[in-house]
Amino acid sequence: MRLVLRSGRVIDPANNLDAVQDVLIADGKIERLGRNLSVPADAEVVDANGKIVCPGFIDMHVHLREPGQEYKETVATGTRAAAAGGFTAVCCMANTSPVNDNGAVTDYILAKARVEGVVRVYPIGAVTKNLRGEELAELAELADAGCVAFSDDGRCVMNAELYRRAMEYTLPFGAPVISHAEDATLSRGASINEGVVSTELGLAGQPAAAEDVMVARDILLAELTGAHVHIAHASTAGAVRLVRDAKARGVRVTAEVTPHHLVLTEDAVRTWDANTKMAPPLRTKRDVEALIEGLTDGTIDCIATDHAPHALSEKEGEYDHAAFGVVGLETAVAVLLDRLVRPGLLPLATLIARWSRDPARLLNLPGGTLAVGAPADVTILDPDAEATVEPSRFQSRSRNTPFGGWTLRGGPWMTLVGGTLVGGKLVRRASS
Repeated sequence: MRLVLRSGRVIDPANNLDAVQDVLIADGKIERLGRNLSVPADAEVVDANGKIVCPGFIDMHVHLREPGQEYKETVATGTRAAAAGGFTAVCCMANTSPVNDNGAVTDYILAKARVEGVVRVYPIGAVTKNLRGEELAELAELADAGCVAFSDDGRCVMNAELYRRAMEYTLPFGAPVISHAEDATLSRGASINEGVVSTELGLAGQPAAAEDVMVARDILLAELTGAHVHIAHASTAGAVRLVRDAKARGVRVTAEVTPHHLVLTEDAVRTWDANTKMAPPLRTKRDVEALIEGLTDGTIDCIATDHAPHALSEKEGEYDHAAFGVVGLETAVAVLLDRLVRPGLLPLATLIARWSRDPARLLNLPGGTLAVGAPADVTILDPDAEATVEPSRFQSRSRNTPFGGWTLRGGPWMTLVGGTLVGGKLVRRASS
């Protein structure tokens, strides 16, 4: 099948391209780009005038929950949510049940993705067996099975000697170790950020230092070993400063930030809505400003949703007993277009780069570009579409979002994976 995306604003940061062009897709790949391309007789034509055509967005931090927690999410529902949100690929974390700490679990996830997934799925293997932080997982076996990175996300590997060995062991694979940077002794019992709000609400707080201490440790271990460490869900000004300084001296460190840490502060917790409870917690306005600055100047390499679905029952009851985490696949793009790009806090091209080119390079994944011959994974944005977030209409099996009821302008319009429509509505018109 051939498909022509006609007259869209094509933004491809990997090739420094920002121009109104046509994109011809054939046999699942990008065949040609240019103005007023001749349309093959058998081609489907999509009028993309007024839309933004980008390389397919990649979310490198998602919890699909399968196997073992299918009541929260499955590969099928999670990838449909990703497609609806404008993502063409997701990387799924290892904290499933059983944990993805061996090749058999990786094989299961990939088999499910081939049969039931609608976007590309890349597993991330555990660093330690059962996420216990006591013994290394079968890292070589996981790499051979198809894992693109290693992480105990959800838990911090507190044993520095073990984490050092993990970094050394992964060097031949060329895959990063993804750090959940949280000192468990400093954060024990905490529900929210430590500060004025935690004091006023009477909730135990986690100091920013709980993150900063482990970011500093992991940077030093990366410097020692020469390994690539990636800081998951950075949330503090201190973490941004530490990563920036480490990059300046040549350490192989990268970092990500979530949409909720970019647009919400600890003040959101005053609603007592457990959908504002996440790990790391929402921080201060100063932290948010530092995160936006770091994202803009390249200190932070990519945006990731940390999509963490939970059943309604796990978010009910007392705030300090509710589960940590929020869903994000179906809201992330619209939230950041409306709250960061539209007011001029983040350039559109930077947003696109941090969700396409940069995660692809960071994890050595195909995609991240609209270059001729690249996979036809394409995200098309409508900058003027207006919609209200309605969790009851999510493709995800879970509804735990802090953005319910928000009216947002701008969002995904169409999602193509290998040239096949997986999200949005195909708008047809006669060929010309």
